[in-house]
Amino acid sequence: MKMGIITKNENGWGSTQLRNAMKKRNITPVCFNFPQLVARVKYKPVATADEINILKDLSVLITRPIGRGSLEEIIFRMDFLHRLERLGMLIINSPLSIERSVDKYYTLALLEEHGLPVPRTAVTESHREALKCFYELGGDVVVKPLFGSRGIGSTRISDPEIATRVFRTISFYHGVLYLQEFVPHGISDIRAFVVGDRVIASMHRVAGSWKTNVSLGAKPVPLQLSDELEELAVRTAKVIGCKVAGVDILEGSSGPLIVELNSQPGWRGLQSVTKVNIADEIVRWILSELKK
Repeated sequence: MKMGIITKNENGWGSTQLRNAMKKRNITPVCFNFPQLVARVKYKPVATADEINILKDLSVLITRPIGRGSLEEIIFRMDFLHRLERLGMLIINSPLSIERSVDKYYTLALLEEHGLPVPRTAVTESHREALKCFYELGGDVVVKPLFGSRGIGSTRISDPEIATRVFRTISFYHGVLYLQEFVPHGISDIRAFVVGDRVIASMHRVAGSWKTNVSLGAKPVPLQLSDELEELAVRTAKVIGCKVAGVDILEGSSGPLIVELNSQPGWRGLQSVTKVNIADEIVRWILSELKK
């Protein structure tokens, strides 16, 4: 059996973990990146990566990650994954779930529609409307890029003058203003790692400020989730359609809130505080899905 991994660096930590987990089960990992792909219409092979016939040679395709690119490149990558899925290939995660999760507004709206707890959030293209929303949200907000991860570009604003300047600047460059109420949560939050229909590992991320991303220096601390929080994380992943997901939860004064879901999560920090081999669990779950 061969499993494909789309990755920009096959020797990166996450990709290496997956490759080792596959090799322990006598599975051959096949790594390639998006620029190596060729898609064909009306003649075969339908999809190749160098000499690999993707549909014929591979049992599953894991994307780690979609990566950066021009609008055309990103659209093509997603179209390519959608086509493979329509032709019967198992894609982890599905292209639809990736499209949903990469868009913070899309994610939060879906979660709210399914009755899951999320922070009050406003999204607009107008800097004037954004300033109105700033006051609606209590005059203390976190402004985030609509697309993006690892906390990069997220800014807390509680000064109206600064808000006006920041909103005008974003609007001038045709950005979308994504404002979320600031939820007091100390200096930690929760990352729950979902595989299939269960949380296999979780942690508190403890930082020196309100930003709690491990990539920005937060410290992973082991955590055993309550049944309530585990169910919340699993439901969140299910709504978005992710089979492997990192779910971020804030512990606010009025209860837990889902702030984001990552459909292509890293787990190096989490792995350092759990005995569960996360890559093993991912590969084990994939094999169970293929048997179905």
